Amino acid sequence: MGFEQLAALKDQLAKQAEEKRMAKRAQHAKPAQNAKPAKQAEAPKQGGASKQAETSKQARPGRAAPTSARHAQAQKAPAQKSKPVDPVVLSIGKLQKRFPKAFPKNPAPKVPLKVGIFKDLLEHSEELGLDEAALRDAIKVWCWGSRYWACVAENAMRVDLNGQDAGQVLPAEAARARGLQAKRQKARSAAQSGAAHQAATVQQGSDAQQDAVVPQEDNAAEQNNAGAQGDAGAQDNVAEQNNAAQEAHVAQQDVVTQQGNASQKDSAAQQDNAA
Repeated sequence: MGFEQLAALKDQLAKQAEEKRMAKRAQHAKPAQNAKPAKQAEAPKQGGASKQAETSKQARPGRAAPTSARHAQAQKAPAQKSKPVDPVVLSIGKLQKRFPKAFPKNPAPKVPLKVGIFKDLLEHSEELGLDEAALRDAIKVWCWGSRYWACVAENAMRVDLNGQDAGQVLPAEAARARGLQAKRQKARSAAQSGAAHQAATVQQGSDAQQDAVVPQEDNAAEQNNAGAQGDAGAQDNVAEQNNAAQEAHVAQQDVVTQQGNASQKDSAAQQDNAA
């Protein structure tokens, strides 16, 4: 084989090797190209899922529930019970608002009202929204109290609903107002003294109980002392009895000793006589 043939064979082998390499590269490149669109297809799915999750989170009733539940509870919760207002107080408030010169608000002093002012008020009952009974109760409460009695002084000017002069307070009317005020003051003083007397009675009762406890303690102490003295006396009697018994025993021993000595002497004498 010549050099030309060898060169041609090498070229063929080299071309085949390159074709194989190119085929391998093409095989590796195809899965990568096929995988890219798959990833790109998954991306929108994931994006869509995330968007759906966000929309579902926003649309979840769980987060909006607390505010709606609180609102519902606030609507269902009963209003705090307020103290009922006396209807007479409401009626007087209407009179003060409509006729401020005849019914001044505290702390302004009251003024003596016109005799027969109740008839004038009846003419405004519809305007005030008060019936005859409500107006009567309002006037009765307004004119009954130290604040009104203090203004009913002798020769003081009475006023109508507009605050215009409408006569003077007569001496008898002033005296009656003073009597009512004195009676109320006396009732208050009696109530205060009664409360003080009750407190003093309770205090005396507690003091009496304490005083009763002290004699009981003294009696108990005396009884204990008497018992102790009795025990001492009994002990002394026992000691005396023991001493008496001891003395009797000693005396008996002396008698026995004397008898023994006497018998010994008699036996000795008998022996001497026998000898």
